[in-house]
Amino acid sequence: MSEWPAAAVDYVQAITDTKLVLGHRYAQWSLAGPSLEDDIGGSSAAQEEVGHVRQLFRKLESQGRDGDWLRGDRDPEEFANASCLDAIDGDWTEYMATIAPVDRAAWYMLDAVDRDDMDGMITKMGEDEYFHLEYHDARLETLADESPEKLRSTLAETLPSALALIGPENLDDDADPLVDAGFTSQSVEGIRERFVDHYRDLFADTDVSLEDVDWDAPDADAWDETRRRVGGGGIRKEDLVQIRGERNAEFAIE
Repeated sequence: MSEWPAAAVDYVQAITDTKLVLGHRYAQWSLAGPSLEDDIGGSSAAQEEVGHVRQLFRKLESQGRDGDWLRGDRDPEEFANASCLDAIDGDWTEYMATIAPVDRAAWYMLDAVDRDDMDGMITKMGEDEYFHLEYHDARLETLADESPEKLRSTLAETLPSALALIGPENLDDDADPLVDAGFTSQSVEGIRERFVDHYRDLFADTDVSLEDVDWDAPDADAWDETRRRVGGGGIRKEDLVQIRGERNAEFAIE
């Protein structure tokens, strides 16, 4: 396998870490949904994300990343997951308004990768993600009727976090190093437009206003291009213990 540019390794690392923590959040909430259908959906999504992460780990290991480090032998501040996944302490509405934008952002980023040696893997992941994203949108539309204010306030925080994962808007076709290297077929600017258009269309005919969302986030000067966020922070240590599988080693991702 040919060597990727360093920026490409960090890009895929951020997608992978986001999926790793996302799968963890799905599992945590798989018995907390308002219906059996929601619990089953969350459990299935968690299993699929674990499968995606395992495949992405192999790709990253082929690019020199240490397997033990990938699987959790690192500090919380070394994870490059979307910042809004660091903790979800609210109710079902806040949970859905957090995981939905992040799952979609990570998929759009992965879908932009243009590598022959990853095409089959990405296509299969896309089949799984189709159902994740359709489910999310249906639930968000329901919540827009049931809890519009809470949904609005949560999205005002989580949508900018998802945009930071994608990257700043100044990375257009001329400035995006991954487009220039041929690693992606769509610039960060293009991915952002696809993402923003989706959520504006989704909530256009609802009572959920997105006027408070900072659609220009992140500030390019404050953006951490390795962790794809603004500011520090990270997942909690108790989450890291579970991700590492320290209490149930036989269930750890290998």
